[in-house]
Amino acid sequence: PILRDYRVFGRVTPDQKRHIMAALQSQGRVVAMIGDGVNDALALKHADLGIAMGSGASATKAVANVILLDGQFAALPGIVDEGRKVIANIERLSRLFLTKTVWAMILAVVFGLTLAAYPFEPRQLSAVDFFTIGIPAFLLALLPNAKRYLPGFLERSLWFVAPTGMVTAAAVLTLDSIIRLNGSWSETESHTGISLLLGITGLWVLALLALPLDRNRIAIVAGMVAAAIGVFLIPPIASFFGFTLLSAPQFGMVVAIGGVAVAFISLITWLIDHRHPAGSNG
Repeated sequence: PILRDYRVFGRVTPDQKRHIMAALQSQGRVVAMIGDGVNDALALKHADLGIAMGSGASATKAVANVILLDGQFAALPGIVDEGRKVIANIERLSRLFLTKTVWAMILAVVFGLTLAAYPFEPRQLSAVDFFTIGIPAFLLALLPNAKRYLPGFLERSLWFVAPTGMVTAAAVLTLDSIIRLNGSWSETESHTGISLLLGITGLWVLALLALPLDRNRIAIVAGMVAAAIGVFLIPPIASFFGFTLLSAPQFGMVVAIGGVAVAFISLITWLIDHRHPAGSNG
């Protein structure tokens, strides 16, 4: 009750500071403590974020998480922004990587149990990873992100990656089954079609995770789309990865299945944002 009614306290003992810290934490608050003397060390040690002054006592600096070397509070907003950037981007990029992990595991289990030929080659998967995960993950990690961290990172990530990965795997298995039943696709055309489908779903997941779009994020997504077009259409590159041009009916089938998968992924994302609004990208 005292903490709710008052904001300034004087002549507080080290043990009382620790109790104040514990009381605030018991209310679910994230507590930071700034101090410079030995009497602040106990509270600094129990704080979620202990901040010591550069001119403070050695014991205080030893238990602090952050030391203000110049003793200027003006550095704190930048510290908070940098921390939020790292945490928010880790959550965003974990979804990008884990989505691939889910569908890759499903495909490995299905094709391993059925002893069927894998629907693409390792170098082709590397090509798709290049423009759906590798390069965009590096670029997105550098962008500022001021979204405040909220608990539940693992739950939010699993709610996204599990259904999205399953939809992608289902799309690949559907196209692979159609190709096997059709019998008119060559092995190179089959590999190209499956890889193109993974590229479509991967780029859509990337676009969803880049929301809300700004100039930088639009440039990243557009650049990856251009890279994908180059991988599949520039002859030397396409030949190196084992891709070939598809006929109009073949291309239409891949796009149709990809469109259905994209629609399901969008619906899943919409449902997750309404179930876990705190987990939006921000």
